Amino acid sequence: MEERVTISVIKADVGGLCGHTEAPEELLDVCDYVLEEAVDEILIDYYVTRCGDDINLIMTHRLGIDNEKIHGLAWRAFEEATKVAKELKLYGAGQDLLAEAFSGNVRGMGPGCAEMEFVERPSEPVIVFCCDKTDPSVFNLPLYRIFADPFNTAGLVYDKSMINGFKFDVLDVIENKQITLKAPEESYQLLALIGNLERYCIKRVHRAKDNEIAAVVSSEKLNLIAGRYVGKDDPVAIVRAQSGMPAVGEVLEAFATPHFVPGWMRGCHWGPLMPVSEEDARPARFDGPPRIMALGFQISNGKLIGPNDLFDDVSFNRAREKALEMADMIRRMGPFQPHRLPEAMMEYTSVPEVLAELKERFVETEKVEKAEKLRERGEIE
Repeated sequence: MEERVTISVIKADVGGLCGHTEAPEELLDVCDYVLEEAVDEILIDYYVTRCGDDINLIMTHRLGIDNEKIHGLAWRAFEEATKVAKELKLYGAGQDLLAEAFSGNVRGMGPGCAEMEFVERPSEPVIVFCCDKTDPSVFNLPLYRIFADPFNTAGLVYDKSMINGFKFDVLDVIENKQITLKAPEESYQLLALIGNLERYCIKRVHRAKDNEIAAVVSSEKLNLIAGRYVGKDDPVAIVRAQSGMPAVGEVLEAFATPHFVPGWMRGCHWGPLMPVSEEDARPARFDGPPRIMALGFQISNGKLIGPNDLFDDVSFNRAREKALEMADMIRRMGPFQPHRLPEAMMEYTSVPEVLAELKERFVETEKVEKAEKLRERGEIE
């Protein structure tokens, strides 16, 4: 039996330097130290980075998905980073660590997690996407473009290994249920679901002909875990490329045209998803706009070769310019929809509280009209 490798990407916001802009080097250094000690014991390799105020731990190992040792290692790294964040009085120190103690798996405890296990191909290109100021549904449109749209991915037409299409695991984040739909046969049903960014998000993508894993997204929603707004989910995703999967260029092409995603300031606004380099993943304007970075690795016997900072490319300059134009346009709306999310998607606690305070002051329209008529006739003041 061929040896399998697992790539685990676990992220958390445990403190920001001057608001929500970035996780400082001190926190990354702490995580690096914790993970370095685990190399050769439970880890093969790792890479620590940040996207905005989120720390992203990219780890390879042979222990499989949802392994307690791997999740415990990530939790310990975030705990140690939280101690430093509190010493430095960073903003939101430890905000994504919703449990007091680790209980075997980070899922449901605050951090986001995307993992996949596979047998390495002769060449194994993998792209890790990291986001800030948005939620898991951010990947609905790009993953559809990558794995179901031949206008984006020419390989769906030309490559015999992909011509049977891909299967999408779609998660209902409200009821915690899942459905699998196959493209191209069920493309319209798939779009009917994933076009609703409030409720549905793509969790995994498999190649239809052999069920080989192609992509996975962290789908944890912090407000549903905590029962209140504690920060945006800021998801991560892993996508395999080439050799029977969409080419690297086809994967990246899905982000060449920015689209509106929920999140931005206080998780209450629509904003354009802007593809940026690792260096530019520091959202500041109105705590945004929402950012995404793409790190390309070659997996070699479990080792992470790279990364290649894939959005650090002049060919994405126009996408960035377009995203900023979209940001200018939507920001003019201020607190009005469509910039502001609809009420059902508003996660920041002050909004429901304001509405609750006003609830008792609403009066039936008929009563108001009747009172106005009586006032006009001078029967009441």
